Amino acid sequence: MTAMKKSKGFWLSIGLALVGFIVVQVLITGGFLNIYLVNALYFMAINIMLAASLHLIIGITGQFSIGHAGFLAVGAYASAIITMKMQLPFSVALIVGGLAAAVAGLIIGIPSLRLKGDYLAIATLGFGEIVRIAFLNIDYVGGASGMQVSHLTTWPWVFGCLLITILAIVNFTNSTHGRACISIRENEIAADAMGINTTYYKVAAFVIGAFFAGIAGGLFAHNFYIIQPTNFGFLKSFDILIFVVLGGLGSMSGAVLAAILLTIVSTFLQEYPETRMIIYSLVLIVMMLYRPQGLLGTKEFTSFFKNRKGMKGGAGHDSKNTVA
Repeated sequence: MTAMKKSKGFWLSIGLALVGFIVVQVLITGGFLNIYLVNALYFMAINIMLAASLHLIIGITGQFSIGHAGFLAVGAYASAIITMKMQLPFSVALIVGGLAAAVAGLIIGIPSLRLKGDYLAIATLGFGEIVRIAFLNIDYVGGASGMQVSHLTTWPWVFGCLLITILAIVNFTNSTHGRACISIRENEIAADAMGINTTYYKVAAFVIGAFFAGIAGGLFAHNFYIIQPTNFGFLKSFDILIFVVLGGLGSMSGAVLAAILLTIVSTFLQEYPETRMIIYSLVLIVMMLYRPQGLLGTKEFTSFFKNRKGMKGGAGHDSKNTVA
């Protein structure tokens, strides 16, 4: 019976997602959304992918990484090279971008994830800056001038990649491997004592998160006509980190909600970048003072529905006993 309920909830979520996809596609095709709003919609979906991928690393596994923009850059440039230099299809470019970012995550993950806390944060920050400086000095990809890229990102591609990202990370989190990652987050020493290969699972979470960040990078690169190393600096990593922290460490729903809200704020404040950073800072200060666990803490949207259903069932049971 429980499996049937989970199956119904799963198919209901898929159905609602498909309805949303069709509605947006009709609005875009019919010209009801201008280019500005369409780009904002694409950017929102890409930010959700980035938030979900970093959520796996920080929120689920508990590894404090602030170099996520490095994986975004690797995926963006790798996919751009595939389409612009090698003239291969966009689908191949996205896969190659994800794989390139995953390899970068493996290379940086194996030595760095033996570190903890602030030391890990510094190592991942250094990785992100190394990637940015490397692309800044490689003439093959345009160097500081940037690389011209064809506009190939469309709503079906964005929606499909977003749906796959969320489903993959949610299923990983609910699996035995995900529970092993959560145990590492809660108490790494106890998890190691119980026989869990903590280094393996930390590296695995890092690689999976980097893979989806790389795919987001491919979509990001082909949504604009030029990409530059300045697009992938420390502030970009900081933006992605805010999505996860503001939403609540350990909550996929919170990360998605924060990505949506902050993308809307950024869209309306694009002409005032200084004001945007001030608002970000104020939001974080207020959250740390009054709700340090984030918007949703470790809860998901589904848990609220379960609680309401349980309350209704409990109320009906009490009423029956009273009548009896």
